[in-house]
Amino acid sequence: MSNPSWQVSGDYCETCSCLYICSCSTSNFVLPPNKEYCLAVLTFHVERGSFGATSLDDLSAALLVYTTDGPMSTADWSVGLIVDQRADQNQREALTGIFSGQSGGPMAGLAPLIKNFLGVEARPIDYRKNGLSRAVSIPDAVDYAVEGFAHPFKEGEHLCIDDPIHPANPRLGLARSTRSHMHAFGLDWDDESGRNNGHFASFSWSA
Repeated sequence: MSNPSWQVSGDYCETCSCLYICSCSTSNFVLPPNKEYCLAVLTFHVERGSFGATSLDDLSAALLVYTTDGPMSTADWSVGLIVDQRADQNQREALTGIFSGQSGGPMAGLAPLIKNFLGVEARPIDYRKNGLSRAVSIPDAVDYAVEGFAHPFKEGEHLCIDDPIHPANPRLGLARSTRSHMHAFGLDWDDESGRNNGHFASFSWSA
């Protein structure tokens, strides 16, 4: 049975273990991570959305990622998905389909890279946006925050990278992560150096 049509739009932020600036996003996955691996959390907060008749307004989903060394386009990805605990069963299934790529859309382009799917969990997701800052907290799993950089010459704008191979948006805000903690799906990572990479952007998808 085919999926119903769907659309989601909202705000996105990520943290990754690369030192700022991430060599993957700035090379369109040609270069490997600037460490010998990649650990990352990609969180999407749906401000407005629907999957057929199912509303997805004000729900979130987070992808936890680990890759081995090598270009991201050829490295083996391990990915776990956390969906918003406030979602009912229909909403959880819709979020899982969209953010795993099973229901098409931008995430479907990443699906061939995922060699080890670590599963789906439902947990509370607290997503906070304040100017150029973003913070995500998932109890007993994820805690991170990123800060963007104001544009030096254009008031009210921020530094960005254009046209990366990235599912969220062809324009990503550049940011540094002020803290990064991940302990879920057997993945463990802690970094409070303030030097690792972050991104943020709006997103608007449909299929």
